Amino acid sequence: MTKTPLLFLLLFNGIAFAQQRPPRTDYVRMDESTLIKKQGDIAGQQMTLRECEAAFVQSNLSLLAQQYDISQAEADVIQAKIWELPQLEMNVNAYDPQNKKVFHVGPSKEASISQLIYLGGKKKNQVEFAKSNVELAKLQFSQLLASLRAQLRTTFYSLYFEQHKLADIKIQLDYLNSLLTAYKEQGKKGNISLKDQVRLQTMAIDLNNEKTTAINNSINLQQQLRVLISSQEDVRPNLTDQEADQELAIKPTMPLDKIFQLALENNADYQFALKTSESAQLFTTWQQSLNTPDINLGLAYSQNSGAFRNEINLTAAIPLPLWKQNKGNVIKAKYAEEEAKKNIEVQRQQLESQIRSNYLSWENQYNQYFTITPDDLHDIAVVYDGVFNNFRKGNISLVEFTDFMDSYRISMLKLYDMKKEIILNAEQLNYLAQTSIFNSTHVK
Repeated sequence: MTKTPLLFLLLFNGIAFAQQRPPRTDYVRMDESTLIKKQGDIAGQQMTLRECEAAFVQSNLSLLAQQYDISQAEADVIQAKIWELPQLEMNVNAYDPQNKKVFHVGPSKEASISQLIYLGGKKKNQVEFAKSNVELAKLQFSQLLASLRAQLRTTFYSLYFEQHKLADIKIQLDYLNSLLTAYKEQGKKGNISLKDQVRLQTMAIDLNNEKTTAINNSINLQQQLRVLISSQEDVRPNLTDQEADQELAIKPTMPLDKIFQLALENNADYQFALKTSESAQLFTTWQQSLNTPDINLGLAYSQNSGAFRNEINLTAAIPLPLWKQNKGNVIKAKYAEEEAKKNIEVQRQQLESQIRSNYLSWENQYNQYFTITPDDLHDIAVVYDGVFNNFRKGNISLVEFTDFMDSYRISMLKLYDMKKEIILNAEQLNYLAQTSIFNSTHVK
């Protein structure tokens, strides 16, 4: 970053966020009460981050729908435990050719009852596999919960900065429009050249474009926030400048290698990959056990057709294992098991890469932002006041003034983006580790 943009970043930091603000003019820069007034013009309900999170957990439709997947998986466990129904068979005479009688039931009746008995532990294996799917469903819910909560928090902070940016742009635009109106009146009288008027008009167009962009961004963020908390009303982040400054100043409570370790222990995506591998192993075991034939045991009663009258016989039937009837599914299950093992390493590498990237990005933004010192703010604020006062007195040309305003506008937007990126990178690290790496207990 060059020296000039950095000076304006320092300047804007003093205007918008410094707790000890230097003396200032009141026609461009705003104090906290002005900002609150500007934000109050935006429709919607004020909510803190914790209130948004509470509404999200209670009302988010995606979370409510995902819970049914857990119930369905639990129902699969119940189903897996159920055995085949016993089979009852009855034989009675339909036509007696000797006596020429239909349904001559009296002297000839047979009945049998049989039950399929599972061998090879296949029923137990099926139940274990179904239970592993319950754990996967719960991890999927945890994945969704963590992902949507991270989205909620980043949307909340993004909306906060976008609305602050919009409020500042409006203040600059109000002053510039007033100045432009005065120039137009003087231009009609021939006191000011059209060239100067067009230069101001160009600045107004740039600011209006920035205003439109900020409004559109706010609209999109509001829409995301409404969906996340299932609200029909827009939300205005209830976050003070002091809380935002405190949030910016927080550092990680642990080194990078500890963050890696916590992520491997808690990240739902990585845990899902581990559990998927375990589930694949259980599925392979179940498919292998299906090659073991089952036996059908039963009792049979015969009134007259056997060697003895009213005899009761034990019956047993079992398929001949001449070949492996589930060979193809076993091969397929083994490939799925190997794929799941590879996915664990893929997920681990992705997780570590994302953590490192976000940590370095946070560290870079943090160090750059906090190179600003109170003395820098004071000195630049003095220069800032001098530029505007001298322009009002006619000691500075319009070209110098507009160049100054352009640099200020660009630097203002960059500074807001820098602040936002510091917080969003911190939130992303918390999400990846799914642990409070940045302890933000001061944000209510």
